[in-house]
Amino acid sequence: MTAFTGALLSHYLPASQFSLDSEAGRAKLHNLAQAAHCAAQGKVGSGFDVAAAVYGTCVYRRFSPSILSNLGEPGSAGFSNRVKQVVEDTNSDQKWDTEISKGSVTIPKGMLLVMCDVDCGSQTVSMVKKVLEWRKQDAAGSKTLWDELQLSNDTLASTLSSGTPAQLAAAFSSIREKIRDMGERSGVPIEPREQTELLDALTKDVDGVAGGVVPGAGGYDAISLLVKDDEDTLKSIKKFLEKWGVEKKTNVQLLNATGELEGARTEDGSLYKF
Repeated sequence: MTAFTGALLSHYLPASQFSLDSEAGRAKLHNLAQAAHCAAQGKVGSGFDVAAAVYGTCVYRRFSPSILSNLGEPGSAGFSNRVKQVVEDTNSDQKWDTEISKGSVTIPKGMLLVMCDVDCGSQTVSMVKKVLEWRKQDAAGSKTLWDELQLSNDTLASTLSSGTPAQLAAAFSSIREKIRDMGERSGVPIEPREQTELLDALTKDVDGVAGGVVPGAGGYDAISLLVKDDEDTLKSIKKFLEKWGVEKKTNVQLLNATGELEGARTEDGSLYKF
């Protein structure tokens, strides 16, 4: 979504109106991509994936939902003008309150963030809606758990930035414990049993794997891992996953995609010509 939105803006707007080299340009891309993502997802989700795609590795705090929920439906009177005001952040009554901090967290030197694709699928929108419904029904209990999860996330962020890899396993474990608790309370398989077994086995049995989580809204379709950045570790993960797939009769593959600090950037189009 973010890459496509950025391509459209770069193609149709002159550099004087849109450039990824400026903070204003990145903000414009972020805001428009969030609006498009929100519409596609049925107005649910945190939007963190959009922010990370634009800004790279960062600490992100979600914008107020009313910023986009007040746009109305596409095709309604004045819709395009409202979208333009939101994207350019010119509506004095409703300003973007997203918090994005680039310097608060980083991937430790010598480590790499990787993704594994699992041959299953999850209904992200319906899962998020069920979690939000539980949150409404148990406002006090869910807030306590949410605050505990936030504290665990903050601990992981500070551990990453401090460069103390020995403490990473405990930090990941704390987050996953809260996620499983949330899944049990809401009746949503955020970290399903199958993913728990896979993450536990990878962390325990493969040297160089510091820890991992089920990313995004959770479910069956992927896991992300923080690993040692060397060929031996990546080969060990691939070998482990091949054996795991045979034993569990599933298909799990290490993707070539890795975590990036930079975020969105303009590429040389000639590199992609056939």
